[in-house]
Amino acid sequence: MHTIDLAYVGRGLHEELVAYIADQQDFYAEEGVHVSLRDGIPWVAPGGDAERLRRCISIGVGGTLLSRLTRGIPWVALTVNTQRPLFWFLARPGLTSLADLVGRRLAVHAPHTPPGCFARIVLRKAGLDPDRDVQCVVRRPGDYGMDLRWLQEGKVDAAYVGSTMAPEAIAAEYGWQVLAWVGDHFQIPTVGLVVDPTYIDPDGPAVQAVVRAHRRALQVIHNDPDTTVRHMQEFFGRHTEDEARAHYEAFIAPYYTTDGQADLAVGDAAITAVAAELGVPATVTAAEFYRTAAALHG
Repeated sequence: MHTIDLAYVGRGLHEELVAYIADQQDFYAEEGVHVSLRDGIPWVAPGGDAERLRRCISIGVGGTLLSRLTRGIPWVALTVNTQRPLFWFLARPGLTSLADLVGRRLAVHAPHTPPGCFARIVLRKAGLDPDRDVQCVVRRPGDYGMDLRWLQEGKVDAAYVGSTMAPEAIAAEYGWQVLAWVGDHFQIPTVGLVVDPTYIDPDGPAVQAVVRAHRRALQVIHNDPDTTVRHMQEFFGRHTEDEARAHYEAFIAPYYTTDGQADLAVGDAAITAVAAELGVPATVTAAEFYRTAAALHG
């Protein structure tokens, strides 16, 4: 049996669901590979050893794209799970749209991180300058529990949160408002399987076994809602089955790929937008980065 390290660099369904299903359904074992799941979050944090990630398959497509654009690391994406990032702007009562964030305090990821970059692109599309119009309170990504606490206490007016929760259920519970879902305003092929060919052969047997396992997990998401919702509830400890199912039906089932393939037109537009936000040249095309045809090998 082949062995390989698979690293996640964020928390929540967006980052972990497909790998979790592949593991829990024994797809890795059936494809002949032993996968060691690694927590890469400390590696990509400020002061972390980001080079360690290059020796693993990475789940984080957005982060590797940013490091390819800014550092020239030759990452290539072998599969993508969705083109609609699972991040939301959640706000206290009285705010009903992104335009209402003018002069308000927003808890948000740092500008150089993938979620933070996506947030800034969405804010600009809404006509806001994230450096002048909004009081950005930079928060390190996590389970967003502290962000919710700050919202409840009034320390911030809005928070940019990820998929460790079902934001619409949280909004209903607290009487808050979901101002926007990033996936409605900005699309980018994201989360999946990425390798640095410097260290890992994209066509190696262990890598291709993981690719096949993840493609099978994507099929479960589309063909077996009950199993998918059951797995989602392992992430959504505070939510009911009905809330998890509503989240699945709104954000997962309609938008996750069935085969891990990226839309290259969407990819090119996203790369252009990300490079512009970061202030760097768009030195890679979607066809060069999203080499998802590799998912058909083996």
